[in-house]
Amino acid sequence: MDILSYALDNLDVILALTGEHVAIVLTAVGGAILTGVPLGLAIAQRPVLAGPVLGVAGVVTTIPSIALFGLMLPILALVGQGIGPVPAIIAVFLYAHLPIVRNTYTAMVGVDPALREAARGMGMTRRQRLRQVELPLATPVILAGVRTAVVTNIGVAAIATYVGGGGLGTLISRGISQSDPRQLVTGAVAVSLLAIIADLGLLMLQRRLARRGPARAAPVLTRAAAVATP
Repeated sequence: MDILSYALDNLDVILALTGEHVAIVLTAVGGAILTGVPLGLAIAQRPVLAGPVLGVAGVVTTIPSIALFGLMLPILALVGQGIGPVPAIIAVFLYAHLPIVRNTYTAMVGVDPALREAARGMGMTRRQRLRQVELPLATPVILAGVRTAVVTNIGVAAIATYVGGGGLGTLISRGISQSDPRQLVTGAVAVSLLAIIADLGLLMLQRRLARRGPARAAPVLTRAAAVATP
């Protein structure tokens, strides 16, 4: 009851910290989508690069978040951004790349070659095949990578408070330093609820896109089925 009373009494603070938390994750993962998806598309076209690119992204995710913050602080301090949300955004940006790049690569490699041939037979250019056939079919898998990145990095962003980035980790940090279980539990529960809500929302979007993808590529699917029929 003490924890619930604390949460209700400080609801405005919790909502403000939640907004900071969401801003960090959305900015970082949004940037990772803009760079990770094209990178995944590129290595799908050149599989020889897939191993090194995915390997580097995998190595980055093995670095503990607090250690990565520590590495960035002196570098960002040179441009006056050593303390604040910038180190947190960069860290989440880097951590988000592996699931996005990997899922994009896997989705594109998994597109049936017969569909590409059917689209080519219909006179589609490479860009048209990508936009009208491959991406609609691959989008649900790509979004699954985005979903993984968002949910995972909601937890990582809680460390942002240790570099002055704010967010819900502030409650957890204060709870630990002040030996106050009310703040600690409230912060932990808020982070968990945020991750659950984000996961469910992205899951609904993923399922919707999974239904729309085949519909957008229907002409090519029909042609491929006709060619495959003896």
